[in-house]
Amino acid sequence: MSSPVLSGSYDLSSLGWNDSLATELPTGTIPARVSRVDRGAAEVLCADGHLQVHYSARVRRAAADDPVALPCVGDWAALRQLPEGRFELEALLPRRTAFVRGGVGRTSRGGLSDDSQGQVLAANVDVVFVAEPALHATDTADLGRIERLLALAWESGGQPVVLITKADLLSESLEFLLDEVATAAPGVDVHAVSSLTGEGVEIVRGYLGGTRTAVVLGASGAGKSTLVNALAGAEVMETQQVRAGDGRGRHTTVHRELIPLDGGGLVIDTPGIRRIGLYDMGEGVDMVFADIEELAARCRFADCAHATEPGCAVIAAIEDGTLPERRLASWNKLQREAAWMASRTDARLRKELQNRWKVIHKEMRKPGRNRP
Repeated sequence: MSSPVLSGSYDLSSLGWNDSLATELPTGTIPARVSRVDRGAAEVLCADGHLQVHYSARVRRAAADDPVALPCVGDWAALRQLPEGRFELEALLPRRTAFVRGGVGRTSRGGLSDDSQGQVLAANVDVVFVAEPALHATDTADLGRIERLLALAWESGGQPVVLITKADLLSESLEFLLDEVATAAPGVDVHAVSSLTGEGVEIVRGYLGGTRTAVVLGASGAGKSTLVNALAGAEVMETQQVRAGDGRGRHTTVHRELIPLDGGGLVIDTPGIRRIGLYDMGEGVDMVFADIEELAARCRFADCAHATEPGCAVIAAIEDGTLPERRLASWNKLQREAAWMASRTDARLRKELQNRWKVIHKEMRKPGRNRP
């Protein structure tokens, strides 16, 4: 039985295939790029067409040990033809970049577990578009969502870009909104986009071209699929209007999919993200909060906690209005979360955190503690 051919052949070089990747290809296999994944199977683009293939036992074992090893959209894979004629996904080639979120481990009952695991949302991406609709982007929680996605974007190795979608919903307040979002995204380009009017679409297209790959991330109702359609110049993704009354988006896109664009470049559409857990953070959080890191370098004490210490440049910036208090709270929260995630794989750090909590609990148990 041969692998189902879903469409015609592809020029691999237009999908990003190059000599460097060719050196990683196992003998006797052919290259393909993953365009969509399902349980135990994937749709891939290769010289033989758009194929549907199943995973080899080797791939399944690797994914069972570490979910990050599971094939994802954007991956380059090695396919091996079996005696019966069908192709099997034999192995993944090394990822150049990977957008990984934490907080997706599941219990035996199907619920989210505390001991969360990583999940790769997209691989080998050059640009990470963080989409936030103009209707909601001023809310504090949404600025926090932008910061979280940007931390993961920086960590992925791709170039983060914030897109304020549905810009046609705002008029006079749009510039204020862009400035406010820019404070949550230092060093990151922020653009207003309206797929309805075409505003900003060409700016977004300018980040693509050639073999560059972008992923569009954001909440449901952010206009991700509509933007992908505008970039493609065709209805390649199904779209829906937001619900009347509460303005919340519907989960139109239920899978991640790699879309080659006629004008060059590729874009990955994704379902709305509800849970944005940090995972294996290096410098991602520091990059998002570069403004606070710069202020912290001016503090009188090197170990300043930016709480009540004298000579704290961070607190001084909050008091004079140059740094939003919300931003410091968000930084503290993400720092704690990043440290906790790191402690799960670093025995030494985990022991330090445990000892720190023992000291805190001991202090709280002292007689008279917290009594009026």
